[in-house]
Amino acid sequence: MKDLLRAVFPSIPLSLAVLLVGLWLNAEPGLGVLVLSLIMALVIPHAAQRLDREFARIGNLKPLPKLIFVMLYDIVRANLQVARLILQPRQDFVSGWVCIPLELTNIHGITALASLITVTPGTISAELSEDRRHILIHVLNLDDPQAIIDEIKERYEKPLREIFP
Repeated sequence: MKDLLRAVFPSIPLSLAVLLVGLWLNAEPGLGVLVLSLIMALVIPHAAQRLDREFARIGNLKPLPKLIFVMLYDIVRANLQVARLILQPRQDFVSGWVCIPLELTNIHGITALASLITVTPGTISAELSEDRRHILIHVLNLDDPQAIIDEIKERYEKPLREIFP
């Protein structure tokens, strides 16, 4: 019986989470929403089971409060910069792609870095190289590519290397 349950629900917590989120996100609950949420609760854990899992190694958490403060400050600053760019009548800024070499090797740290880049207005992470040594980002206002690389490496990657060794 336990094997049958494990075959149907490879991850009961994930199935429950998917079911609850599916029900919660729909404004009008009904039989169709319930059936769709149940199907997703069955299918998504099976798909997730096939993913290559790499467990998080957490190192030094001391840089985390400063990283959070830096991230919040950068988000506010970037919002103001993007608003100024968009609201100016002239459009003389140049957007472009930047490939950032990574020293960070932990996939969870790389994921956190990509997320930090993406939540900051004006930048978005687009691709991680197969060898996990470079991340491609798009920058809305690309004045100096090297300055962008240096800023991301110093403000985000450096503390993440301590948090995710």
